[in-house]
Amino acid sequence: MNISKQSRREAKQLYRACLVNGVMDEGRVRETVSKVVAGKPRGYLGILSHFQRLVKLEIERRTARIESVTPLATELQEGVRADLTRIYGPGLSISFAQNPALIGGLRIKVGSDVYDGSIQAKLKSLQEAF
Repeated sequence: MNISKQSRREAKQLYRACLVNGVMDEGRVRETVSKVVAGKPRGYLGILSHFQRLVKLEIERRTARIESVTPLATELQEGVRADLTRIYGPGLSISFAQNPALIGGLRIKVGSDVYDGSIQAKLKSLQEAF
């Protein structure tokens, strides 16, 4: 679907209106979508399509996944949380998971940023060097 520049502009304005202190407010998002659907302005499908894309990107940007071989100790989890909050700001949704394939170390993914300190990644880079 081709989205006009005007629809993109309006979707960005709606998206910015849904931010509270730099964090997306889910209630405002729902209210905004309801108002657009009820009002059906010109090009509303394009507006909603682009708005959905912006919201999806924001959710991904504000989601962190930390993988380790074994469950992390509580103090280590809190340290990782504090560091990620310092770097990415408040409102970050953090989840911890186990991945035995890592062999050791951590892999942290926040949006499109990946910090891979796992032994698996180091072995792979060593293999590629040969």
